Amino acid sequence: MNRNDFKERMDFIRKEHEALLSRKNERLFSVNGIYNRYRFPILTRDHVPLEWRFDFNPETNPRFMERNGFNATFNAGAIKWNGKYLVVVRTEGNDRKSFFAVAESPDGINHFRFRDHPVTMPETGMPDTNVYDIRLTAHEDGYIYGVFCTERKDPDAPPGDTSSAVAAAGIARTRDMEMWERLPDLVTSGGQQRNVVLHPEFINGQYAFYTRPQDGFIETGRGGGIAFGLSESIVSAEVKEEKIIDPKEYHTIYEVKNGLGPPPIKTPEGWLHLAHGVRNTAAGLRYTLYMFMTALDDPSRVIHKPHGHFMAPLNEERVGDVSNVLFSNGWIADEDGTVFIYYASSDTRLHVATSSVEQLLDYCLNTPEDGLRSAASVQIVNRLIGQNIRYTGK
Repeated sequence: MNRNDFKERMDFIRKEHEALLSRKNERLFSVNGIYNRYRFPILTRDHVPLEWRFDFNPETNPRFMERNGFNATFNAGAIKWNGKYLVVVRTEGNDRKSFFAVAESPDGINHFRFRDHPVTMPETGMPDTNVYDIRLTAHEDGYIYGVFCTERKDPDAPPGDTSSAVAAAGIARTRDMEMWERLPDLVTSGGQQRNVVLHPEFINGQYAFYTRPQDGFIETGRGGGIAFGLSESIVSAEVKEEKIIDPKEYHTIYEVKNGLGPPPIKTPEGWLHLAHGVRNTAAGLRYTLYMFMTALDDPSRVIHKPHGHFMAPLNEERVGDVSNVLFSNGWIADEDGTVFIYYASSDTRLHVATSSVEQLLDYCLNTPEDGLRSAASVQIVNRLIGQNIRYTGK
């Protein structure tokens, strides 16, 4: 190939890439009235900057071939910063390694663009094999904290076992969303940890964590459920006692495991929580999102919990690297009450849905709780039918 071929390919790819980044999203009509989905994902592997993927030197890359491939963009923490909507995205290369990258939008829905460079996350004395699923907490101590899963090979794995892993909660902090200070990993007595979230306020003068104790890397085992615990320090964080506040439950959407998503949103009625629940199906595990509320004066006390899922994978969301999965670890509550929910589908792409604090409170306060039996579900339906007959006469 000659230089003209290089330039033709480069120009065409640049044009297509810019068209994707400039595409305006479209809000879809909401039948349930609780939230609105949008027609297009906000970030896919095709949104990754071309400079991260291609060598632009025609001497070393005369065919303008992709040198560094990317597989997925998903599971993003989120924060509003300096008037822009930022998502810190789990960006996965073709080599299966994930890292964090910041993408910005002017309105939280459209025109997300990655910053020039991914996040350079410092390592501890025990290097991470993989890092992912960061939760961002703007804490009252003045720092923005990122709590994420750090994965390392299980040192006790038998010879020849190259799959067994150990998960822990990594902690880093920043004041400018540019430079990150790595702190020691969270220490708990609850086995391995994933889906750990830092509460945004001090509780009794201590840092508060939502944890998910589990016996192994995948299976929660005897543990499981969303737990709550306190740490006197953040620079050497240790939760000595974990209290399960939202347990697993037989024949529910969270019977296999569950975990908190983003940090909770504070409202006059209580703390709004978004979580994921996992259940078994004949086709494998199914991940959906659900909500609950905890008390303002005690964020470890659940006060409202609607039954079933809040959001589940639909249509093309069901297809991807790990199919039939929705996962969220980032949302933003805007000054006007709008809530931007950033969720990933099937470990492949990132979406946004919009709601409001008012709508989410209405949903949490007025949706029936799970009766845990088929007969109880019928009673709930019949009760609503009876109410509607009185209002409509039908």
